[in-house]
This record gives sequence, structure tokens and C-alpha cells, in this order.
Amino acid sequence: MELFWILLFSIVQPYAQGQGVYAPANAQIIHSGAACNVKDDNISERIYTIKEGDTLVLQCIVKGHPRPPVRWTKTAGSASDKFMETSIYNETLRIERILRVQGGRYYCKADNGVGVAAIKSIRVDVQYLDTPVLTVHQTISDVRGSYYQEKTVFLRCTVNSNPPARFIWKRGNTPIEQSKDNGVDIYEPLYTQGETKVLKLKNLRLKDFANYTCQVSVRNVCNIEDKSVTFRLTNGTTAPALRLSVNETLVVDPGRDVTMNCEVISGFPRPTVTWSRYPGALPLSAQVRGSALVLRAVTPADAGFYNCTAVNNVGNPARRNVNLVVRSMSNLTFQITPDSNKDSESIQMGRDLKLSCHVDATPQDKVNYTWYKNGAPVFNTETLILLRSDPDMAPGTSSLEIVDMKFRDLATYSCVASFPGSSVQELRVDVNVTQSSVIPPVLAVPPGGQVVSAREGGSAELVCLVADGKPRPPILWSRVDKDQLMPSGQAVVETRDGRLRLANISRDMMGPYRCQTAPYNGLNIKRREAQVQLNVQYPPMLDPVFQDVRSRNYQFVTLRCGVLRSSPPRLTNVRWYRNGELVRMPPLDPKDVPEYKFKLEPSNNGSYECRVSNAAGTSACTFDVSARPYDAEFYFDTPNPIRILKGNNYSFNLQWTQRDPEATDRIIGYWINVRKNKQNLLSKQIDLKGVEPVKGVLQSYAIADLRIPLSYEVRLAPITTYSIGDYVSRTIQYSEPYTYPRSSDHVCGFEDERICGFSQDRTDMFDWTRQNRLTQNPKRSPNTGPETDRSGTKEGYYMYIEASRPRAPGDKARLLSPLFNVTSVKGPKGSGRVPYCVSFYYHMKGKHIGTLNVLLRVRSIAYVDSVAWSKSSHQGPDWKKALFDISPSGPFQMSLVLPP
Repeated sequence: MELFWILLFSIVQPYAQGQGVYAPANAQIIHSGAACNVKDDNISERIYTIKEGDTLVLQCIVKGHPRPPVRWTKTAGSASDKFMETSIYNETLRIERILRVQGGRYYCKADNGVGVAAIKSIRVDVQYLDTPVLTVHQTISDVRGSYYQEKTVFLRCTVNSNPPARFIWKRGNTPIEQSKDNGVDIYEPLYTQGETKVLKLKNLRLKDFANYTCQVSVRNVCNIEDKSVTFRLTNGTTAPALRLSVNETLVVDPGRDVTMNCEVISGFPRPTVTWSRYPGALPLSAQVRGSALVLRAVTPADAGFYNCTAVNNVGNPARRNVNLVVRSMSNLTFQITPDSNKDSESIQMGRDLKLSCHVDATPQDKVNYTWYKNGAPVFNTETLILLRSDPDMAPGTSSLEIVDMKFRDLATYSCVASFPGSSVQELRVDVNVTQSSVIPPVLAVPPGGQVVSAREGGSAELVCLVADGKPRPPILWSRVDKDQLMPSGQAVVETRDGRLRLANISRDMMGPYRCQTAPYNGLNIKRREAQVQLNVQYPPMLDPVFQDVRSRNYQFVTLRCGVLRSSPPRLTNVRWYRNGELVRMPPLDPKDVPEYKFKLEPSNNGSYECRVSNAAGTSACTFDVSARPYDAEFYFDTPNPIRILKGNNYSFNLQWTQRDPEATDRIIGYWINVRKNKQNLLSKQIDLKGVEPVKGVLQSYAIADLRIPLSYEVRLAPITTYSIGDYVSRTIQYSEPYTYPRSSDHVCGFEDERICGFSQDRTDMFDWTRQNRLTQNPKRSPNTGPETDRSGTKEGYYMYIEASRPRAPGDKARLLSPLFNVTSVKGPKGSGRVPYCVSFYYHMKGKHIGTLNVLLRVRSIAYVDSVAWSKSSHQGPDWKKALFDISPSGPFQMSLVLPP
């Protein structure tokens, strides 16, 4: 047969509700989702346990008016946990597929600007169990005083888990007990924090060659099953070893196919070979064929360190590395250095001159430089000295020094960079050295170009020209402020013609720019430099951009539009507009703050705009000026809806406060609409009868004839003599409020799917079901159970169990209430315990209904259950009410059990 019931908890000394505006109070965190367990370290600390991969749902319940926003933060998490870097602004925090690094202490903070913020925390413990890893290590050591060698084997089992795992070693299917076998030793290495267990086999015996299993368990917490790994130990078990088919540094030409083979030369069981690359992943064109890695048509982007690893869980993995270098050459540059000992900046006969050549190449040390003079190769002589690597220049630079220069040394010199025997194309640069072809550069900014002005969003060109310079060097641009980067994000930008072109200019690009000659592709002398100032023009920045201004009619209103910044700073025009039409005003002194003062009347309510202009454009301050009253603010801490026992109706005491009632005309009433499915069920004016609203003081109106358990939209707008304010809306429903887990009234009608924090006991045989007449199982036992809920409506919910088949004798269903903390309030005179009143409605119909027990579970060192109420057998076709008192000695829960 069936059992139906509705439970109502209440406390003799209920929480005293404050009135009007008050600070956040009584913040509580309730939870839903896939919780494994919720426990208390003490009365104030709660620990929420969840399995990795499940969904975490925490809800912060808080009182306060105006309704305080809630902010979630977290501590005690991993540095890589992105949740630490942000705050979640919502009453409900939901994390899908939670990870182990997301465990820690979560805080909800509620602050409505009144008094002290309310803060509550809960510790989230994410539990997991990885598959263990079993590795085998062998050592051979001399034994003092004998001529034989002892062979010792260590089987190391490692696992990541929370809580710490329990280890069981098995040989075959038989657990290994250290006390019964002198040939084994089981221990935990130092500094492993319970994550590693070692099985030591001393002086191997024949029976030690067998299958070994490491089984780990967290004792089924969060329904996490045991995991295990097995290894077969034989007399041939050996660690892996590898041999490479290529050199550890492999230099190849681009476009070639490359095969790198990592041959396994030993190891049992047969090792598994994997390939990886640093930095980055393997190229998309890479193919792994057994122990070989094939790269097709390599490019410079494929260069890097390639690693092959062989693993068979015996000893340490075997690794081999290949540094793949792909030849490339680019950007061949030159420098001409006059005699630096004489501080010369031009070619002079009888002095030294050095020509330098550099190419960006990979590998740099394999580049071959060849020098030519008028097409003929240059060889070392007393006056021509070749330097393969010039110590005075950047690494990889070749130089040709001309000593005591003569007229015969005036010629065309060529530098050729190449990789001998490679298919990479050689690079060449020619330098004509004559007294007329090598002239120091002169850097100049064109007249009028020292300051460049541009509008924000436009483009500009900064110019530094090289005059009388041979060879002509490129120009390098940078910001004068070393901490600022160029608009491209680089520190230095090179231009061949000395023109720096900037697009989509913003105000942060304003400032001085430095131009200077580059030390390469020209004379290696003191750099020439100059500066160009970029000014960015933008419209005025104003405050406020928008402002809602409320005032009583026939009062003076002053609107101010402040100028924060402007480029150029001089204002060219200030104009005021009302509803789009120009307001005639006397000219404004540019030094004054733009303002407009007028008397507010019903005829001049509207939108006011102040448009401020400079040479770059126009910006505006907008004001919405009216005598309309501010919105009402609903009071969400309204007590429970009032159920009318006769019929299927309830009433709701709607409460609200008025925001800044004195700011506008006197509020004479409120317009209220009650709607269902966007249809007005009630529309009327609430007359205040001459009593003006006071800031922070609650107002109320009882809405009657609402149908259980339907929800409704309520809209409310204040009314003044001249206007009506905006509507604000909220939804009301018959779902008794639930505050968890506070020692205050706890009423539950099971209208909410969360069933007010009740939970199914995981140790029972079957569960209770939430249903109503419209959702009940059509296959239930005939002639049993109620047709409606306790109030007589088919829509109302209740908790239900099927007590007949398929139930068997001894099956139990147990529903647990939330945990209630005992406060410091004393009981009746002569009693030190807090009294609680428990009441509920039950429906027991049928010949074999059994017994319903209500147990009081008190938490102390261990749980103690005692029967607080009991009822057996058929109780008729009607709902009946149970009422009894309890006086628990500590934190407690109520447990409803059928059968006992």
C-alpha cells in the first residue's frame, strides 16, 4: 500500500524578523547536485564532499533589504584554478564537471550597502581515485662476507587519490601479508604522503616469479570503485634500452624527408615507444611507424628537440633526444666601419677601414662567408685581413679589414654567405667603396614636421629624411618613453624611406617619437637621431554621460556637464537641447562649467542634452529630468504565504519600501496589477489615505484569493499628483520559504523540487518519491492513497512510497531532514535543552500499510536514533495531523522510516 505525508517543522522561539531597510543577515549556503556527503567539523564549519566530474551547485540564502547582491569567491585552490581569478555574482554557483583543483573553501558575501556585509563559507572536498601505476626496480649489490650476489626487486605502486588510498598487494589471487613471509617487505617511502607503497622482494625465490597486483581503494567513498594494476615478474624482466639511427644533432636542408628511428635493443616486457617534441606538439605531417618517426618535406618551423621514450614499467624509462636543425638563411646585412681609433666618420686614405657582413642563419656556426674584390676572391694579406667571426660584432659576423688604405683598395667588395654542399640558396651583398660613394648620413625632419596633429580614429605620417648619406641607411622608429611600445606592439619599427605611417590613431598613441639611423647597411658610426611629436585630437570627455534627475515640480533644477579632458583644450561651442529642440541661452564663458538652471514644471519634463564641441568633434551629457517617483523596492523576506484552510486558496502579504520618497512630489498611492500568463487578474489603486511613504519603512498589501500552488506576477508602480512611476515586478508562489540550516521556522510543502533540503538515506533499500495527483504512477496499488494533497488540490505535491509489491519484508525507505543546530536559547525553567515542535500531515490507507516511525537523530560523537513518534496500520481515507515536541541535546535531524 502507499504512504503519503507533508512535514512541517517549527521552533517554539522563532526568528524575529526586522522591518524596513536592514543589513544582510543570516547568510547560509545550501547545496544540491551530486553531493557524496555533507559533514560538520564543528558547529560552524561545513564540508561538502563531491566526486570529481560531478556537478557542484551551491546556493547562498541571505536576508536583507534592499535585496543584497551575492558575490562568490574562493580560496585554498590551485594557482591554475581559473575560478580564483574572478568573482561570480549570483545567488547560485554552478560548476559543471568539477575538477580536483577546484576544491577549497568557497565564500558567499552579501552586501546591500546597509551595515556590515554577511559572509558564509563552505569547504568543498573533491574526491577522486586514479588508476595506479606499477613500476619495477631491480638492484644488484655485493653481500659482505660471501661470494654470491643477492638480487632484490622493488615493486612500486603509486596513485593519486583523495582521500588517501588503501593499498593491497596480491601474488596471483592471494593477498601478501608481510608477517607471514620473511621474503617480502611492504613499506611506504619517505615524503610520499601515503600515495606510494613499495613491495620489496628480498633475494628472489622461484615462487617470487609470478603475477603481482596492486589494488587501491578509497573504501567506496562517493561510490568510487576500487582500481588495480597487474604486472608479471619473470627471470627475464629487464629495463628498456634504446639506440638512435641518427646523430643527436641532425642538420638537414628544407624540403627533405627525415626518418628518425629509435631501436629497442633490450627490455622485457616489450617496451612501448612514443615520440614527442619540444617546444610544441609534433608537426601535422609527422608519421609514427612503430619506433620510427617520419617527417615529410621539413621546413624551418619543424625544427626543435624530438624525444623518443621507451616504457615497460621496469626501471626508469629510456629516453633519446634528437636536435633537428633545418638550414635557413635570410636578411643579409653589412656595415662599414671607418678607423675607430681615429674617431673617423668617413673614408680617408692612409687609415684603416673595416667591412662587416652578417646573415641570420640556422645553424649560425655552419655559415661559410666568401669575400670578393671586383669579382676576384680575397685572400689574407698584410693589408687585407679576413675575420671568420669578428669579436667586435654580433656573433656570426664576418669582417674584411683594410689596413692603411690606398687608392688600389677603392673597389666593389662582395660578401657571399652559403652552406657548403647544401641546397639552400646563397645570399650576396655588394658594397662600392670609394671616397664619393661612402658619405656619413644627415638626418632631418622636414619643415613643419616636428609636430604632427591627427584626429582620433584617423591616420598620420611621421617623417625623418636621410640627406647626403651613402649608402643610405634604414630609419628606426621608437617611443621616447622606453616603457611605451610602438602601436604595432614592437619596441622598434624599421622603415626604408624614413616615413612612419600610423592608422586608426588613438589617444594613447600621443607623445614624442624618436627616429634614428640604423648601424647596418651603412656607416657604423654614431647614430643620427631626431624627434617628432604626435598630437591626437579628440572630442571633449564629459561627466556625466547620462544622469537620471528627479525633483518635485515647481522646484529649481541645476544640470552640470563637466569637461574632464579635451584635445585641443579650447571649447568652440556649448549648446543645450530639450527634447531635441535648441534652448536659447546667453553665450557661455569657455572657462565656466556648462550648466543649465530652470524651474521644473509638468510641461518641461523630458530629456535634456548638453553638446560640447572642440576642433576635433562634439560630445554630449544627457539628463532625463522628471518629477516621476522612483521605483518601489520589494521586500523579499516576506513571511510565508497564508493558507486559507477552507477551499484551495491562499493570500500573500506583499511588502515593499519606497526609494527616496521625498525626492519627488508626494506619493498618494500605488497602482497594483496581479497577472497570470500575462492576463490581468487584479488591477486597482492602493490609496495611502494621506499617509506619505517614509524611506526604509515597510508598506504592505494583502493579495487574497490566490490558488494553491500557482504562481503569479505582481506589478507595482507609485502614483503622485502629476504622474505615475515605472512598474516593478516580482513573482510570488506558494512554496514555503526554506532557510538552511538555521534554528528558525522550517516549513515545507514539497512544492519545490529541492524538497527543502531533505535527502534520501543512501543506506536504505528504496526511496521516497515527490508527486501530486497529476503526476502519480498509474500502476500504483488500487484503492489506496489520497486523491488530492492536504489542502484538497490536485496540483499540490507530497512525498510518497509504495508499501506493497515489489516491496519485500524488511525493506526500508528513510527520508532525512536537514541538520538543525541547537542554539544557546534555554528551554523551560528547569531544562537546559531547546524545545522544538514538530508537526506533519500523513495519509495511511490500506490493510497492510505497516508502521511509520519518526526518529530523532542527535549528533554527538556518534549518531543516536530514538523514536519520537510512531503510527501503525490503516488510518482511514483522510489526511491526519501529527504534533509532538522534542528537546534534543545537540545538532539533530528528523528521519522518517517505513517500515521501522
